[in-house]
Amino acid sequence: MPVLNVERPDFMAEEDILIFESAVGKFFDEHAPESRTAKWREDGVVERSMWNEAAEAGLACLSIPEEYGGMGGDYRHEVVLMEQLGLKGVDGFGLSLHNAIVAPYILHCGAEEQRQRWLPRMASGELVSAIAMTEPGAGSDLQGIKTTAKRDGDDYVINGSKTFITNGQTANLIIVVAKTDPTQGARGTSLLVVETDQVQGFERGRNLDKLGQEAADTSELFFNDVRVPAANLLGEGEGHGFFQLMGQLPQERLNIAVQAIAQIERALTLTIDYVKQRGAFGKKIIDFQNTQFVLAECKTEATVARVFVNHCIGQHLQGKLDAATASMAKYWLTDLENTIIDRCLQLFGGFGYMAEYPIARMYRDSRVQRIYGGTNEIMKVLIARTL
Repeated sequence: MPVLNVERPDFMAEEDILIFESAVGKFFDEHAPESRTAKWREDGVVERSMWNEAAEAGLACLSIPEEYGGMGGDYRHEVVLMEQLGLKGVDGFGLSLHNAIVAPYILHCGAEEQRQRWLPRMASGELVSAIAMTEPGAGSDLQGIKTTAKRDGDDYVINGSKTFITNGQTANLIIVVAKTDPTQGARGTSLLVVETDQVQGFERGRNLDKLGQEAADTSELFFNDVRVPAANLLGEGEGHGFFQLMGQLPQERLNIAVQAIAQIERALTLTIDYVKQRGAFGKKIIDFQNTQFVLAECKTEATVARVFVNHCIGQHLQGKLDAATASMAKYWLTDLENTIIDRCLQLFGGFGYMAEYPIARMYRDSRVQRIYGGTNEIMKVLIARTL
């Protein structure tokens, strides 16, 4: 029984979506048991074979049209995948970034030849993707990037460094945000696609040691005179990169909100189960009024959050989700995620502080949600511009 009493919106209750949801859940039950995900956390990376298994199961490029090798689904299928990743505790597997962030750049911004060249290989698992935005000196301020891509004959030569790049140790296709004309500010920014197996001068730096999300390979990347064909410029000309980024960021921020509500629901499910079993002072933890009030508040807030997320998904499916509303979803859901997980952990007592308990890992993992995809403070700036 779902922890929240929120009726599914009609667009998520269609039979094919429900069948797909069941299949995705079974896939993760079989291919990502706790014994395997624990090894990923220990190694600091999801093994490459998992990407191949997911692709073979039809989970790569879910919303990419079949003509480009994708599964021909839509954003609802990506939502199902993101929710199941959260609900099943498959932490650190960057498939949703590959599917619902990187692939859409190529689909929506790329030329036909580029779609035909890269998307089928992303769908098959041959290519694992990443997007390299953040730099040591530029995070949410994308206009401040220093990486350059200078035209030299039929090539671009890329120089610069990136950091905090998800899938960074694994990806062999990376969209790089670079300045093709540093004198033009935002209008001098372009996106270039680097196939790492085909270039020289590309180096992977450290697989960064993080507070949480241990299984995610979050990395430094270095580009030292990396030469790529001019045909790897995403789109049909220089200077469109900043606007391409702005066009895709609402979906990225909605993705984070979807991930947040899945974590909230998982935290509540685990906690309610725990307090019904754990005893203290001769009765179950659930029987204390404090426990009831805390969980009543959490469930109420989570219910409001789920309704809002469903609304945003519906708006996005209709092409109506604006940047400000996506920013609201991103900041509010991730703030709430951190708050609810913290309150749930408290109800576990000392066990909640033990790394072997999922709630402890969720506490660590959730903190970055308020940072990546644009910090929550930046989200408020964007919302304030609409006042």
